[in-house]
Amino acid sequence: MTTKHIVAGSAGFVYKDGYHQSIGPILKYAFRLTNKTRPKFAYIGTATGDNATWIKGFYQACYGEDVEASHLELFSLPNHNDLKEYILSRDIIWVGGGSVANLLAVWRVHGLDKILRKAWENGIVLTGQSAGAICWSIGGATDSFGIDLKPVTNALGFLPYSCGVHYDSEERRRPLFQKLIGDDVLPAGYATDDGVNIHFVDTDFYKAVSDTPGKHAYHVFKNEEGTVIEDVIEPELLSL
Repeated sequence: MTTKHIVAGSAGFVYKDGYHQSIGPILKYAFRLTNKTRPKFAYIGTATGDNATWIKGFYQACYGEDVEASHLELFSLPNHNDLKEYILSRDIIWVGGGSVANLLAVWRVHGLDKILRKAWENGIVLTGQSAGAICWSIGGATDSFGIDLKPVTNALGFLPYSCGVHYDSEERRRPLFQKLIGDDVLPAGYATDDGVNIHFVDTDFYKAVSDTPGKHAYHVFKNEEGTVIEDVIEPELLSL
C-alpha cells in the first residue's frame, strides 16, 4: 500500500533577507519524503489568483536548489493542457496561502480536487501554508469572506480533522477555532503557530515540525463533558 503524506500548517518558505523567499527546513524535510534526489516540485497559487509576484518568488526561491520547479496556473486559463497528467507527474506539490474559499471553488470547476486526491493516493507529497493547509482538511476559520473570520466547512476532507492556522499571530483565530469545534461546526482538529507545520501519514497525525524556536502545534477537541480542550504539541525543531 502506498504511504500518503501531507505536511501543512502555518509555515512554508522562509525569508533570507526580509524580502526574498528561500527554501527552508520544513520544505526540505518534505522533499526528503519523496525519496527523489531531484524531486519535481510544483507550486499552485490559486488562492491568490495566480499572482505573478508570488509565482516569480517561487522560482527565485527554487533557484540553485536540487529540485525541478514548475507551477500550475488556472487564471485566466490553465497553463497545462492536461491537468491530470501534469499533477500526477509531480513528486511534491506546494499550495500557497490566500483565499481558501476561492481556491476550493476554482479547483472544483476544473476537477482539480479529484486530481489532487489521486495524487495523494499515489504517494505524491502534498504541502501548503494557511489556505494551502486548510484545503486538505474538513475546514477551518478563514478571512476568505471579508475582514471578519468565518468558518469554511467544505474543504477537500483528505484529512478528517479541522485545521487552524496563524494561531499565535492573528488573535481572532484561536477563540473562533475553539468555538467552532465547541459548537460542532467543525470536528476536532489541529492548529499551528506561525513557523510550524504538521506531518500527517495517511490520515494520522505523525508529528509537528518547526523552523522557529518557541513555537507549537495544538490538538483541539471537545471532551465528553463538552469542554474544548487544547493539548499543546511540542514540534521537532528542524535545521538546515
